[in-house]
Amino acid sequence: MKHDRFLITILIGIACIAIVSILLFYSRRDDNQYSGENTPEGVIQDYVLALQKKEFEKAYEFLAEDVNKRKPEFDEFREFFITSIESYNRAGLTVGTSSITGDKAFVTVIIQRNYGGPFNDVSRSHETVDLVNQNGNWKIRGFAYPFWGHSWYEDTYKY
Repeated sequence: MKHDRFLITILIGIACIAIVSILLFYSRRDDNQYSGENTPEGVIQDYVLALQKKEFEKAYEFLAEDVNKRKPEFDEFREFFITSIESYNRAGLTVGTSSITGDKAFVTVIIQRNYGGPFNDVSRSHETVDLVNQNGNWKIRGFAYPFWGHSWYEDTYKY
């Protein structure tokens, strides 16, 4: 009889832990908010968050206009992320130091990629994000994969 009570107590404890875990998971799931900061670091964080939330129109607004290079059309931009098998969702980003000179900024970031599975290694690469201040707003001019397409912002002029 004592063993039955002990077992029931353990099962009730496990059930309570499971319920609390599920509630915490769902309550914290949409906790990510845009920073709204008009700083190079804030723009990078908001751009990546918009991609993860699949708010492609918002993410597209963070791209710079450049007269010498071809900005991707919105459909091309969205298609890149829709067909990328969500590799950008399996990537993490740590924003490092920034260097601002006039209307240009370079921010170092560390991109961590998990290739799936609990025992697979996580790769880390140090990259630089290129930003420009246009009309008082910081815009992204260059980023690294998986947050950026290689064909974006190619030179439009020929030599």
